[in-house]
Amino acid sequence: MLPLVTFQHYAAESPIRETSEPPAPVAEQPVDQGPHQEDDDDKAGVLDLLEKAGAVVVPLGVTLYALLYMGYQGMYAVFGITPEQAGIDQSVLLGRLLGTILPLLILGAVVVGLLLSAGWLLNVVTRGRLGRLAQGIRRQPWIVAAIAAAWAGASYLGWMYFVTALDAADPTARVTVEAGDVLLAAGLGVLAYVVPFRLLRRRSIGRAGLKIMVGALTGIGLGYVLMIQMIYGAISVLEKGESTALMDAVGFQTQWAKLQDSGGKPLYDSRWMMVLGEHEGGYAIYDCDKGQTFRKFSESTILSEVQMWSPDREKGFTCGTLTE
Repeated sequence: MLPLVTFQHYAAESPIRETSEPPAPVAEQPVDQGPHQEDDDDKAGVLDLLEKAGAVVVPLGVTLYALLYMGYQGMYAVFGITPEQAGIDQSVLLGRLLGTILPLLILGAVVVGLLLSAGWLLNVVTRGRLGRLAQGIRRQPWIVAAIAAAWAGASYLGWMYFVTALDAADPTARVTVEAGDVLLAAGLGVLAYVVPFRLLRRRSIGRAGLKIMVGALTGIGLGYVLMIQMIYGAISVLEKGESTALMDAVGFQTQWAKLQDSGGKPLYDSRWMMVLGEHEGGYAIYDCDKGQTFRKFSESTILSEVQMWSPDREKGFTCGTLTE
């Protein structure tokens, strides 16, 4: 039996399809950016912001910590001892200075936030002209280098302030900074740094190094200002027996007590003594009434009536009255 064969009839006018023609390209559909794509963009923006902020904050904090340690040395040198003799080692110093650096960072963040808010408001008021002007300035490498150089020069003002205070004939005399000093320091910074900063901006790694240098110089300038204020505060404690707000902020503890021997007998006529610290079994003690610093073994000394505030004194009291 023969197999059944079927035939399909086509109309005479129907065109013959050419199989050699390539298929028509399919139009590409636009990729819908879902919520996950937007989240990735937000994460990239946050990481970029943290990277830029860290390039400035980290060197600022490191240099500020180093200079505050030097400030501690100068502060205790006023009393004739070293920080180590008062029991201030690196771990204690780090804990105390964190109480100083963190408020500075918090206040700095508030200032930056206020400046950004003010800039955004001005940009809205000027209908975007301020933003376009800022972007135009950023595209001018010489202008950016000049601004960074002026800021770096102004950072040296803290060092100039420190040196001037040390050279003063009267160590208690307050050194003031005038507007002319700021302009002079900024001008010297422009002359010294504008060309190196412009060369650094040619490459991405150079721009990162520029941020590190500006942050480090800012920490140096701020550190020198705090250092001389710490020394002034120590001089105030040495003369009047009263601490200042800055001394409390940097962790200087004005602990007062009356001394007794191991048998409970009062020493030094039961006068108030300032306990600067303890190291290797000995107290570092400052006698405000005589204006003297001495060390006494802790095993044979009892601290009684210990308090963290200055004792009550008559108005206008100054240390060293018994010596006079």
